[in-house]
Amino acid sequence: MRDVSEKQVTFRVARATASLEMPAAVLERLRARNLDKGDALEIARAASVLAAKRTWELLPLCHPLPLERYDVQYTFNEKGVTVTVEAATHSRTGVEMEALTGVSICVLTLYDMLKPHAGTDLVIREILLLHKTGGKSDFVRGRTGPRVECK
Repeated sequence: MRDVSEKQVTFRVARATASLEMPAAVLERLRARNLDKGDALEIARAASVLAAKRTWELLPLCHPLPLERYDVQYTFNEKGVTVTVEAATHSRTGVEMEALTGVSICVLTLYDMLKPHAGTDLVIREILLLHKTGGKSDFVRGRTGPRVECK
């Protein structure tokens, strides 16, 4: 594990996203919250929060972080659903791994809950870090250069 004891505590935010594609009939049932295993969106949200809080237990060199804010949003389109997670904390190290772990477990939970309805016609796409702020180097996907402000 990296020594972060000399780093300053700053407010850190990270946003990550992932998409899950599925057949139209399955998407309709997901949106209606009418699946055999229950409300997949709320179960996946809970799984996402649990995973983010335990990221340090899953990734061997990751520091434990107290999450101060965590949000899961779903956006539907004609092919499926996009999940966006935002995590925030005051810490000496970034919170991007918590956001990435949370969004990954969210789409994996959805995948698991949709399997009885879609079989293998489910595709997870683009697990991406969208932005991170608060550390030595901020990041916004699609931008290059020195520190950038994230709003």
